[in-house]
Amino acid sequence: MDFQGKVVVITGACGGIGKETARLFAKQGAKLALIDLNQSALEAVASELELVDYLAIGADVTDENQVMNYVKATKAKYGKIDIFFNNAGTVGKLARMTEMTTEDFDKVVNVNLKGVFYGLKHVLKVMQEQKSGSIVNTSSGLGMHGGIGLGAYSATKHGIIGLTKTAALESAGFGVRVNVICPSAVYTPMVNVIEAFRSPESTEKARENSEQRIPLKRYATPEEIAELVLFLSSDKASFITGSEYKIDGGLRA
Repeated sequence: MDFQGKVVVITGACGGIGKETARLFAKQGAKLALIDLNQSALEAVASELELVDYLAIGADVTDENQVMNYVKATKAKYGKIDIFFNNAGTVGKLARMTEMTTEDFDKVVNVNLKGVFYGLKHVLKVMQEQKSGSIVNTSSGLGMHGGIGLGAYSATKHGIIGLTKTAALESAGFGVRVNVICPSAVYTPMVNVIEAFRSPESTEKARENSEQRIPLKRYATPEEIAELVLFLSSDKASFITGSEYKIDGGLRA
């Protein structure tokens, strides 16, 4: 997959999946716009990946104006956006529904659902105008089923799948494709939060139990998720749009 000269926007670029996806795109010649909350952390990622042609933009995806700004800044520098990995997300505070506060619920909705919506809204305008582009949204295995203590997270990840399908239908006539990935557990810090909730006395035991439930008997690596993102972003997936892709080691087979 050759992404030479392609302009790729990645939100949540400091996270495990975001950073690994940036690494693979850069290896294939892409120009990157990296988006995350912390500007200095973004610069550290760019340094670690030894990026040369890139933008690092500190932005809060829950603020529509800041989303508009990172889209405008990318277009101002590169003149286009070829690929958008709409990846920023949070697991939030885990709690059963009867114990969850409205404030905690809203925080997850603002990042996971509104943030994805704002990104779609403003990147799609650019892609529809240029009549080309590919978008990959990040949902979760929990976007297809529920999880104890994960009501807000699961609800927003279900919502991302709905947004993806609608965006795909609305954009197909412009030559723009929109798909969504649904990873299960990945070796990233986010999964540690879930393990600690499930088994506060032993996160290692929680991980062992989770891995034993997966037919392949392990979590995914960030690189394995990134490889799927690159495929869906590439011309090799030119007839794929409006689709959700489980990447879960057979967990929901």
